[in-house]
Amino acid sequence: MNVFLFVPQIWYGNTGRPKTDTASTGSTANARRRRGCQPGYETVDACKTFSLSRTAVYEIVTAYKHGAMKALKAKKRGRKPSSRLKGHQAATIVRIITDRCPDQLKLPYALWTREAVRDIIAKRYHIKLSLWTVGRYLKRWGLTPQKPVRRAYERDPEPVQQCLDNEYPEISKPAKAEGAHILWGDQMGLRSDHHTGRTYGVRGHTPAVPATGQRFGCNMIYAISNTGRMAFMVYTNHFTVAVMIDFLSCLLRQSTRRLYLIIDRHPVHRAAKVRRWLAEHDMRIKVFYLPSYSPELNPDEFLNNDAKANAFSRRHPRNRDEMVSDLRSYLRVCV
Repeated sequence: MNVFLFVPQIWYGNTGRPKTDTASTGSTANARRRRGCQPGYETVDACKTFSLSRTAVYEIVTAYKHGAMKALKAKKRGRKPSSRLKGHQAATIVRIITDRCPDQLKLPYALWTREAVRDIIAKRYHIKLSLWTVGRYLKRWGLTPQKPVRRAYERDPEPVQQCLDNEYPEISKPAKAEGAHILWGDQMGLRSDHHTGRTYGVRGHTPAVPATGQRFGCNMIYAISNTGRMAFMVYTNHFTVAVMIDFLSCLLRQSTRRLYLIIDRHPVHRAAKVRRWLAEHDMRIKVFYLPSYSPELNPDEFLNNDAKANAFSRRHPRNRDEMVSDLRSYLRVCV
């Protein structure tokens, strides 16, 4: 087969060999493609002269016939990006993941996993992706696996935002003017069968830690100031009105300033006896209530997690007395 195509960028000297005008041909790859289309060469000679395969010569000639010089331009080599989602589609998926839960979209998942993301992409855009590809998408979008914070369905976001924007500034301003202390109060319970933390062991063999099979527990009520000072009381009976009033009395004995106490809406906190006691001591202490189902607004939750994770990390209590003693020792260190 003879190739008789004329390429303007190729010029011939006395030797009959082509001379390439580098200013017009550009890169070496483009020059080799263009030289394969020059006239006067058979296929075998063109392969030897320009270091091209027979298949390459046929492809170059066919491309030149259909698209002229533009078709001979070298394309980007290497693996093409495996992105199958368009930009606006990816942005929509990210917005769905950050704003909604899978069950709100009628998916059989409680959390956003790779399977859930794969299904929402298939459901919305009819694109089937592997879990590995979905994982690469999530990494590219800056989404990482995280432990979610539990939030009650009954929570109303409007009172929460109102508390942050209006109510707390109305508490802090008079407290600063009066020189009063702002305290955040809460209570929690601890049990002997609650285990946190990890220990090292041989791979494939779960280590066993000796602990008592009895179930017992204790409770604590405490208040933390904005400056980090803490007052607490550990007790073994149930949380009742008597316990609440006893703790409030302890707060008044330990402070010479007026107290602004912020607590949640526990039934004991709003009991009639507690309200009457607060009315009698209105000059010394004033109570404010957080919105319902909003524990994240209370910084005491950090102490709850810390005490449950570290108070019994050195040893497991064998009875209730040891539990109370270890908890008090740990809280005194925190104070």
